[in-house]
Amino acid sequence: MPQPDVSSLVLILLVSSLAAITSRLHHRLVLPSIVVEIALGILIGPDVFDFAETDPYIEFLSTIGLVFLFFFAGLEVIERKVPRATLFRGTEGWAISIAVALAVGVALEGAGVEAEWWLLGVALATTALGTLVPIVSDSGLLPTPLGRAVLGTGVAGEFWPIVVISVFLTGVYGAGAEILLLIGFGCIVALAATTALRARPTGVVRVLQETVHTTGQAAVRLSIFVLAALVLLARDVGFDFVLGAFAAGLVVGLALETPEGAVVRMRLEGIGFGFLIPIYFVTTGMDFDLDSLLTTRGLVLAAIFLALLLVVRGASSLLWLRDLGRRETAALAFFGATGLPLIVATVDIGTDRGAIDSQVGASLIGAGMCSVLFFPLVATALAGSRRAAPAAVAEAEFREY
Repeated sequence: MPQPDVSSLVLILLVSSLAAITSRLHHRLVLPSIVVEIALGILIGPDVFDFAETDPYIEFLSTIGLVFLFFFAGLEVIERKVPRATLFRGTEGWAISIAVALAVGVALEGAGVEAEWWLLGVALATTALGTLVPIVSDSGLLPTPLGRAVLGTGVAGEFWPIVVISVFLTGVYGAGAEILLLIGFGCIVALAATTALRARPTGVVRVLQETVHTTGQAAVRLSIFVLAALVLLARDVGFDFVLGAFAAGLVVGLALETPEGAVVRMRLEGIGFGFLIPIYFVTTGMDFDLDSLLTTRGLVLAAIFLALLLVVRGASSLLWLRDLGRRETAALAFFGATGLPLIVATVDIGTDRGAIDSQVGASLIGAGMCSVLFFPLVATALAGSRRAAPAAVAEAEFREY
């Protein structure tokens, strides 16, 4: 059995720490740390300086990081408490986006782009809610109608792509059986969520409360157990593990709606965002096909994908035109077109299953990185920044992904 490459792991941890620091060196220029992590991963990877490489142990940690990424996406949905009407309109908008995106995917595949049409469609119809929330909050827009529209658009742009990715990237039993299994899996998740809300034995609750600030950390351990159990269940019934991770986030998010929940969530974020998720994004950079992106075709594809992100998600923003007006609707289009984490995950999973060519995947990720860097800046300029309250600023500085 090969020995773990400890030197590469240490370098990855160093890079993840540097990314967190360099992304906030200047208060006027705050970069999403995910972009810095991928960029530094490219630098230390085999395509540039070749300082580090991945091995099975690092890949395992990276996979757990991806699991936590989708887990926190589920937590985000619960924590934001988006009104039902807003969620419904966001879902309507995503239906428009996915219809446009799938048509675009068919056209691109027909034009010779080496990727399955539905995978292109799903990747183009994603929104990075976790990346947007601190940006929108820091600009003071979160409590406004535009902020609520961003939440509705972002929740739909994370939830529905995860469901589609899980079903279509597996395809073990056929479409009909997959849908039935998905319904059954949903019933199990609903049962788990109901149990988390109602079944609170006094003795267990007391232990959970007493260990919040001790080495016991029972609530954290139970949360991670729920995550592992639903990931295992999703895999065993034939779905991709991302669905189980997202469902676990929903269940744990409901269970954490208690006075001690914020502390438990902070502990979980320390594990996820402090350790595992950065490993996933740094190794994504290390495995990134930079040579393919820097070809003429790769750069052209990246530019096309960047424009298509705006077209696809911009189409859904039209549903908010009457409420927001033209300027803020345009801002919503740019906010909604910001997508990187789910694009990275979609490309990663699709590459493993032979559903997308490495050059096309590199171009998609490159477009996603540009969207995170530039689209929120354009959106904020269009909407006009409104100074946030100190508490909102503090939350924005803590929540980055």
